[in-house]
Order: sequence, then structure tokens, then C-alpha cells
Amino acid sequence: MTTFVLVFSYLLGAIPNGLIFGKLLWKKDLRQLGSKNIGATNAWRSIGKPAGILIFLLDFLKGAISVLLAKMFVGTPMVVMLAGLFAIIGHSFTIYLIFKGGKGVATGLGVIAMMMPKVAIFSFLVWGAAVLVTRYVSLASCLAAALVPILAFAFRLDTEYVCFGLIAGLFVIYRHKENIRRLVLGTEPKI
Repeated sequence: MTTFVLVFSYLLGAIPNGLIFGKLLWKKDLRQLGSKNIGATNAWRSIGKPAGILIFLLDFLKGAISVLLAKMFVGTPMVVMLAGLFAIIGHSFTIYLIFKGGKGVATGLGVIAMMMPKVAIFSFLVWGAAVLVTRYVSLASCLAAALVPILAFAFRLDTEYVCFGLIAGLFVIYRHKENIRRLVLGTEPKI
């Protein structure tokens, strides 16, 4: 059952919602617009708010469902953590797009919402405040990602969940390396 849950989590995470619904509903290919990323931020900037919100919710659900199924069918913190990581990796390196994909923020939030709800709430509040103050989604995403392992540790959650926070947080920050470079250069677009 563990293998099934992990493979399913990857394949679910790998569904390129931004590409599918961008083309289906708005006749737009996100890979050709803006940052060329298939995630919610590029959908928001390039197609509009409804697209950004829809893609965010669908990508969030990929992470949430993966963790929920891991909890239901296996239940151990290690498998729950791995299912969350597989969903994020699937989103970022989707088999359906020759291992290209998004940055994992919305999917990661879905994972932590099911895995560590209090951490998700605090991280989302920090993300929202950072977006309001700076108008940089990338900076807000990196701040929230860095906060996850700290909060998991502070709330005395399972060691596996703290490790998840550390691994996923570093992964999300790494996926934003180009954004970080543009932030330093002053060329990162605001929302």
C-alpha cells in the first residue's frame, strides 16, 4: 500500500493544472506567457485573478489529497511525509511535461495544511503579510517556506514533519533561485 500511495502522490502532484486549465478555459499556454511557469502566480499575472485562484486551489488540492490518502491508507508519519514530498516533486518535475513544472508553493501549502494545520495557518499568514507589504510573491513564498521547519519544531511535531519542513522548505527556496537573483538585481516583477 505504501508504494501505491507514493506513486499516486507523485502522479497526482504531476498533473499540470496551470497548463490544462489555462488552455481549456482561457485558450492560453502558460509556458509561453510571463515567467513561463505553470503555477498560480504566473496564471494570475498572465491570464488574470480567476485563473490564478483556480490554479492555486487545484495545486493546493494535489498536496492535500496526497497527504490525506497517506494518512488514511498507511498512517505512519514517515509515509505521510514522503507522500507530501512526492506530491511536491511531482508538481515541480512532472512526468507529463518532460520533468518541468512549477515551484511547489501551492502544492506544498496543501501538504502542510493536512499534515500540520497550525503551521499552515501561520505560514500562510506570513506569506499574505509579506505579499501585502512587498508585493513580491517569490519573496513571500521563500519566507513562508523557511518558516515551516521552525514552526514544526516550535509546535513539537513529529520529527518526520520537522524534517519534511526542512527538506520541502529548502526545495521551494531552491526552486526560486532565479527569482532570488532578480530580487537582488531589482528586476523581479511585483504582483
